[in-house]
Order: sequence, then structure tokens, then C-alpha cells
Amino acid sequence: MTSLHADEAFLDHYQFTHDPFAARVPGFKFFPAQRKPVLGQLHHLARYSQLLLVVTGPEGSGKTLLRQALVASTNKQAVHNVVVSAQGAADPATLMRHIAQGLNTQQTDRASLLAQVGQLSLTGQEVYLLIDDAEELSEASLEALLVLTQGNSDGRPHVFLFADTDLISRLEALAGAEEAFHVIELQPYAEDETREYLALRLEGAAQGIELLSEEQIELIHDRSGGWPGEINRVARDVLVDAMASRRGSAKAGGFSFNLPRKHLLALGVVALGVVAALLMQGRSGSSDAPETQAQLPIDATQQPQQPPEAQAAQPSAEQGADGRPAIEFAGSNQPLPLPLVGQSQPVIRQPLAQAAGETDGEANVELPEPVASTPVTVPPVASQSAPETAPPAAPAPAPQAAPPVAQQPKPAEQPKPTPAPAPKPTPAPPAPAAAGATQGSGWYAMQTKSHYTLQILGTSTESSARSFVSQNGAQYRYFKKMHQGKPLFVITYGSFATRDAAQAAVKTLPAKVQAGKPWPKTFASVTQEMAP
Repeated sequence: MTSLHADEAFLDHYQFTHDPFAARVPGFKFFPAQRKPVLGQLHHLARYSQLLLVVTGPEGSGKTLLRQALVASTNKQAVHNVVVSAQGAADPATLMRHIAQGLNTQQTDRASLLAQVGQLSLTGQEVYLLIDDAEELSEASLEALLVLTQGNSDGRPHVFLFADTDLISRLEALAGAEEAFHVIELQPYAEDETREYLALRLEGAAQGIELLSEEQIELIHDRSGGWPGEINRVARDVLVDAMASRRGSAKAGGFSFNLPRKHLLALGVVALGVVAALLMQGRSGSSDAPETQAQLPIDATQQPQQPPEAQAAQPSAEQGADGRPAIEFAGSNQPLPLPLVGQSQPVIRQPLAQAAGETDGEANVELPEPVASTPVTVPPVASQSAPETAPPAAPAPAPQAAPPVAQQPKPAEQPKPTPAPAPKPTPAPPAPAAAGATQGSGWYAMQTKSHYTLQILGTSTESSARSFVSQNGAQYRYFKKMHQGKPLFVITYGSFATRDAAQAAVKTLPAKVQAGKPWPKTFASVTQEMAP
């Protein structure tokens, strides 16, 4: 299986809208509580320290996300940010040219750059110079940055390097015994933060944390060490292994296709159409058989003439295995009216209903009785079956059946059977009122934005969300948000002043609710997600 087909099978198996564990997912932001003190420390050191600041961690530890948070949290009127990626600017000349462009100057020498920093300082703006992927810098570029950090009488920029841990030894060799830089090492996620990270990743792809068991979450945390990049890789491997295991079990139990589900569904529709065509063809063939027999000559002296009413009441010579009269055709595939003897026979349409995709309940519905306002008679058919093919006892009951037919108009005069043919359709249940969602939205808006609630689950139908809330109590509420252009109803539980209080409340929930792995989220994020 090629990589493209493998990715398609992975997304189709779990019904993902996209790969939730891709390295770069547009719009995804996760900033755990442990990183907030690091962000505050960077702002503090930028204001009061004269050293070059280095943020280190292994690949996939969240350095780029921290750099983005640092830029986003600065006051744009007081700070001028210059962001450079070292992947395309490893040599000193290219690096200085990128810095000059960020400072809106054409001069790339150190004196001109510091003079421009001084001009910005006179307007009340400090300069933050942030270098991402700094481990790619050459030794000459690192030395130029150390010199630029020292500044001069014109000005001094605040330089931040975001790099892997091996950069520290290179900086120590360049700085020697002089204290020229300060290192901040990032820490991995705790298990609770790993769970919250996985939940947000899965929620962005239209799924939830319930897709993973508690054992799988612990396995992902242990193997990844709590580093976000490794969490993505290990989580994807765990889900792929689980998918392969389930498919292997299905193959062991019987024949299985290796096609995606949507392709199998398309094949099923085609097969259903073929079966319907074969059923229609078989029914047409069985209806033509009586017509062929009707072409045999009949001796008029051997067939007693009977009034039309008696012919209508007489059972047909050709009957099915269940004793019901077969439908005869008048030479142009047009069915003759069914004989009406007392009650009309129910028409069994199960094969055609199944071919058309109806449910079993629909297929077994009987047609209503016709309203006999006037006596219905069937004209005598000239093409009767040959006498030798009819059962011997068929002509005898004909004279006895005539009197009941003559009395047939009586039920037609009675008004009672009239409502029977058209049973009133069961009225559809009233659509759920929108008041629940409106009241829920107002309740969320009144909550303190920094407080927390527990997200229980999400469903695509409001009736399911309303039913869950009504069955579990007043502490459960739901709100509506739009996901991939479709409404999603998210059920939450309670309001808590702190994250720890929300986490502690999880253990008090019923076991079936805890099985969905609830996680805390702020009301600020809820109000942002709520559909207008």
C-alpha cells in the first residue's frame, strides 16, 4: 500500500477531516500552564538583562510555538519584533540582510543596524530580534549576534535564540569565560498536559479523546517523553497499529476487502442496483408465463359461461405456492384488477423495497383496503388457462361463490369501512425548540471567562445533546458551534474557579461519563467557539 493510500485509509477509518497529528496544522494552538511562567521569564529578562537569551529543547519540544507566543504577547506600540529563520540565513551576510529588512534599513553593517535600533528607541520602541532554528547558524553568525547583543551608545537589541540543546556547547566555546548568554531549557509535558494536547488535536479533526483508551494515552506519554513532536508521532503510530489490528481480525474471521469504506459503499450501491434489476426481470418473466398458456385454444362447450360477478369471485387457475391469486397480464404488460373476494389481499413488496433501500419496517407495510363505493366487476377474460392445466376442483365452487358476490355491495353502503384505506400518518414529533441552546448560550456568556468547565462530548444532533442533558441533571449544559461548516453540539459540566477543581470533579462523575475522558476548558474558549 502506497503512502497516499495508507493516509487515505487512516483518515477514512477514523473519520478524520485531516491528519490530527501532522507537524503543522493551521489554526492549532496549545499553550500549557507550565509554559506561561517561561513566557513571563522571557519578558522579564528582555527588560532587565543585557545577555543574549537562549531557549533550548529537543526537536519537537515547542520552541517555535513559544516564539510565536512571545511575539503575540508583546505590546506592538512598545516593541518592534524582527523574526528570522536561520534555515535560510546561516551565513553572516544573509543573516544581517534579513535583520536589516526587518529594521527597514538598507545598511547591513553592525554600526548602521545599531543606529536604526537607536532611532526606534527614540520613538519608544524596543527591538526584539528572534532567531528560530538557531542551531543552523554558522560560528561566524553566532559571533556576530553576540557582538550585536552588546550594542553601543546608539542602542541595543534584545536577541533571542530558539535552538536545540547542542547550541549551548558552541556558545560556551565562543564566549569563553565571559558571561554572554542566559539559557532557558524547556520541560516536557506532564501526563495531564499530554492528555489535553491529544484531546485538542483530535477535536480539531472532528473526533474526541474517547478515541484513545487510558492505556493508549499512558503509552503515548511514556514513549514520547512528553515532548509535543514525539507525542504526534507516537499517537499516530498507536492509532495506525490499532487500525491494522482490527482489520487483521476482520480478515481472519472471513473475506474482507482492502478498499476504503466509501469505495465499498459505492460497490454496495452498484450491487444493490444489479439485484433490483434481476428481481424486476424475474418478475416480468414469471408474469409472461400465464400469457403464453392463454394462447391455447379453448373449447367453448367445455367452459361453462358464468356471469361477470362469478368470474370475479372464482379463484384463478394459476395460483402461487402460498395460495394467493397470480396477477395476469392482458398482452401489453398491463395487470388486470385483482379479484375482490371479501377482503383485498395484501401486496407483499419486500423484494422491491429491499432493492430500493427501504427498511424492513417499510417493506412489511400492507396496502390499505380499497373503498368499495360501487360493486367492482371484472369483465370475462377470453384467454383463460387450458382446462387440462386447471385443478379439477376449480369449476365446482364457481356457482356457490356467486351469491356472496351478489351481496357484495352491502359493505360498500356501510360508512364504517371508509376510514380504513388511508390510515392517517403518524404526526411527526415536534422539532426541538431552540430555547435550550439559547438559554445555554446565555448561561455561558454570564460565566467568568477565566473559570473552567468540563467538556464531556460532542454530537452532530441537538436532540442527542438535549436528551443527554435531560437524563443526567442540571449541571450538564450544551452549546452549539460550527465545525467544518456543520453544527456541532458540545456538552459541558459545571463551572469551576480553577483548573484543579475541574480536574477533581472528573472523579465525581458517573463511570459512563468518565469513560469519555472529560477535560477542562475555560469559558473564554467556549464563548469563542460558540456559533453566532
